[in-house]
Amino acid sequence: LRWASGDFGSSHFCSRRTPLAAQVHPSPESPLAHLSCCCCSGAAMGKNYYTVLGIDKNASQEDIKKAYRKSALKWHPDKNRERQEEASEKFREIAEAYDVLSDPEKKRIYDQFGEEGLKGGPRPEEGPPFNGPGGPSHGGFSYQFSGDPNDIFARFFKDSFQRSSSFAESPFEDGGGLFGGGMFPMGGEHGRKRPAIFDLHCSLEDLYNGTTRKLKVKRTSTSLQRADEAVLEIAVKPGWKPGTKVTFQGEGDEFGNSGQAQDVVFVIREKRHPLYTREGSNLLHHRKIPLVDALTGFKFDLPHLEPDKTLRIAVNEIVTPTYTKVVKGKGMPSSKDPAEKGDLVVTFDIVYPKELPADSKERLKQVLPRF
Repeated sequence: LRWASGDFGSSHFCSRRTPLAAQVHPSPESPLAHLSCCCCSGAAMGKNYYTVLGIDKNASQEDIKKAYRKSALKWHPDKNRERQEEASEKFREIAEAYDVLSDPEKKRIYDQFGEEGLKGGPRPEEGPPFNGPGGPSHGGFSYQFSGDPNDIFARFFKDSFQRSSSFAESPFEDGGGLFGGGMFPMGGEHGRKRPAIFDLHCSLEDLYNGTTRKLKVKRTSTSLQRADEAVLEIAVKPGWKPGTKVTFQGEGDEFGNSGQAQDVVFVIREKRHPLYTREGSNLLHHRKIPLVDALTGFKFDLPHLEPDKTLRIAVNEIVTPTYTKVVKGKGMPSSKDPAEKGDLVVTFDIVYPKELPADSKERLKQVLPRF
């Protein structure tokens, strides 16, 4: 039995592939004398957004998302109450880096001209004209990060909660589903040259706590002396992710009269859960709350994946549309070290009353501040 994770990754030239010396020849007094491409001079580049997220310049959009998720959770102010000022500053830097690198146009400008060019520096005479994300600026482009880091964080995890990549159809041609009684017939003549692949659907509780599954398979044999049926036992480990494969060598149909049999592969699939969505090692929970709770604070009980455990979560802050509650260490365990757990991230929708009596409106006017 073996298994593997299925979480299925001279001249100085700038990004325009032209020797830097050939690009601009400004006089010392020219403002262009201070502009260089972002891959050449760290001083001219200013902030290195790739370093902020801990990735290299060749990172894919999926890599950028993963890096933002990891960094934002690490430095979220809720997890760093003993050093709020430092955490808030880093949280903002991480949000700015993600805001730029996740946007193809901003990323293209930044990769070519660095922070100075992105934020309104003069544009080189060569190359196509740009209109920056913040509008034109003295013939160049202008970007200033004016977003709310909490808004970016909340939108990211709300979007993650609504995504569900774990429930797609099996990518394997001959991956049959679960048949009655846990019986898995082999793939027939057309599938004998390949492993027999089956989906093994597990609840989120199974993947949190671990479990053992016994599955019966039927197989054909010509020259092999063995039973027509076999019971295969799978020890599902805490923290296993969708796509994890468990392989039983030689437990499938025999290849003709060769004396060799195909492998049987089970692929872990995650069942939909009514309360949680999984995002890597983190658990996401989304709930609706009335406006009165959003303004005055509240507590709520949330059944956890651990047996007979309920979390009592207190929200003492005012809940705005961008508010998120991060509960440290209440996410999914790591398959390498079950004691190491991700976080629980709670996002909210505020339900406003459809109408209010006139006297209630007057009382609210007296109590609530005006800005």
